[in-house]
Amino acid sequence: MGDNFAFMQTLKDWLAHCERLHPKAIALGLDRVRDVAGRMGLRFACPVITVAGTNGKGSTCAMLEAICLQAGWRAGVYTSPHLVHFEERCRIRGEAATADALVPYFEKVEAARGEVQLTYFEFTTLAIMGLMAASQLDVAILEVGLGGRLDAVNIVDADCAVITSIDLDHMDFLGPDRESIGREKAGILRAGKPAIVSDPVPPQSVIDCATEIGADLWLLGRDFNFSGDKQQWGWAGRGRRYAGLAYPALRGANQLLNASGVLAALTAVRDRLPVTAQAVRNGLAMVELPGRFQIVPGQPALVLDVGHNPHAIAALAANLDAMGFYPVTHAVFGAMADKDLTAMLKKMGPLVDRWYFCDLPTPRASSAAELMARWQAQETRKDVAASTHTGPMEALRAAVAAADPADRIVAFGSFYTVGGVLQDGVPRLQAKHLA
Repeated sequence: MGDNFAFMQTLKDWLAHCERLHPKAIALGLDRVRDVAGRMGLRFACPVITVAGTNGKGSTCAMLEAICLQAGWRAGVYTSPHLVHFEERCRIRGEAATADALVPYFEKVEAARGEVQLTYFEFTTLAIMGLMAASQLDVAILEVGLGGRLDAVNIVDADCAVITSIDLDHMDFLGPDRESIGREKAGILRAGKPAIVSDPVPPQSVIDCATEIGADLWLLGRDFNFSGDKQQWGWAGRGRRYAGLAYPALRGANQLLNASGVLAALTAVRDRLPVTAQAVRNGLAMVELPGRFQIVPGQPALVLDVGHNPHAIAALAANLDAMGFYPVTHAVFGAMADKDLTAMLKKMGPLVDRWYFCDLPTPRASSAAELMARWQAQETRKDVAASTHTGPMEALRAAVAAADPADRIVAFGSFYTVGGVLQDGVPRLQAKHLA
């Protein structure tokens, strides 16, 4: 136990403590976390749904939560990372956890860990799960962070696992191709328990893992499917169907895939967690998720999106296309250095008329100058301008200053980029055009 234990009063103190703990930001292996969780007596008395995947995890968790809350269940959700405030990572009955509620669980983790080294992510995950386990929930929805198999969340045996999409990201940890990444994601599956795969073309490795361990595999197109027209959509799967559903309130190209996985998961656990068709309708109609193709109305229009790999950027580009015509599109972009930056810049290139590259407040980030160099190396259009900025807010201010009211600004990339823009409450920045 650290000597400074007595001096840690606030959530801010504890988070600073967690940042100093382990030399590596990501340390693979579950033994340490499992050991500390055992000493804490960490156990969930309610059904647990885990959600892994490259993209669509946040949306899937938000839809599960919204439908369960509409059905009257006490739902708790753990997602990461956060956009602005750490407390966003934990929601209990629809509300972000308070710092005061979290602090005692940081104390419990510290007391239980003894000499065990934990990373920031492991320590904070144990604290949040401690709070959730003590909150008399009817259902716990846990987003799996980096991969699956070795993620701290995977110490919990889930009653149902959902894998949203499998694409190339974090390849230095998870492997070089979709098959190896699929194997990591499949690590959250459990014998005899439902395994929902909403990726329409899952890697064979996921199917093989499910078969090997005897999980109850639900595949899109085999065990459940959806269809839709411009007005409404429907879902069918294993003895349950929903017709005439409104489109999910989350905008975007992949949301029906995510929503289909959600309905499969809720169908799979309906014995313990029944939801009515009305709860499904209301939940999908009311779901909210900041930073996922979030449009801030005003002039110029502002779009926020945390897409930070080629698959997510392809969805963002499709969504931007569907918005209609804007004379000029300004893009504020900051991202981590280990991302496939060239592919992301290439996918957005045709849509962007002016780039504002920004530094981000973390050593893992690519610098604005590096982003600019990457962009210059592959840009073919002659009519596009670019500039570099010291942070997302500075980049956004420059974009607002340069934009006409009829233009649009897209801030995308890392959670740090979108979080940086949201930090001070966005709409005030557009006031120059609203006066």
